Amino acid sequence: MKQGRFISLEGGEGAGKSTQLRALGDALRARGMEVVETREPGGSEGAEAIRSLLLTGNADRWSPRAEALLFAAARADHVEKTIRPALERGAWVLSDRFLDSSRAYQGQGELTDADIMVLHRIGSAGFLPDRTLLLTLPEQEAAVRARRRDGDDADRIGGRASDFHRAVADAFARFVVNEPDRVRAVDASGAAAEVTTRLLANLVDLLP
Repeated sequence: MKQGRFISLEGGEGAGKSTQLRALGDALRARGMEVVETREPGGSEGAEAIRSLLLTGNADRWSPRAEALLFAAARADHVEKTIRPALERGAWVLSDRFLDSSRAYQGQGELTDADIMVLHRIGSAGFLPDRTLLLTLPEQEAAVRARRRDGDDADRIGGRASDFHRAVADAFARFVVNEPDRVRAVDASGAAAEVTTRLLANLVDLLP
């Protein structure tokens, strides 16, 4: 049986993760692979139910600690019900966000990166992607794309202030420096097809 691989796509608001996940999935299928496309929060019945709690309501609906616990619970169900079964049958799993988003978004302020990793160890036994592709864009370009996509309907996390999203970008950049074997930065500017080619180039060592 072919070895399954788990790839996460990360990045801030407007980086093009959803578009590139679909394009990357199509490119891998063209190579004869089974591909499962999923997302976080969500990706399983239980996790999708938690997603609706996390992304709706007022900005202060959840405390930072409650929010981090909900994300960890959603991820635990996602890993157990969707990701691991697909990998076991040899599929490639592509996820629009995973643990590194929790580290970047929830691991600041009251909670540290170490706190988020403890929750992940408890909820998902420390399970990590084979490769994390971080889509990067200049801040202003990302903001324009996000506004074009969401208008005035950004969710309760995406709608936070620019300084929060700047801190998120800084956290993602640290992951690239500290975990270079797993996390790769990919320029998300330019034509979509060019970005997909860059993503594939960062998976060459994992492809059969």
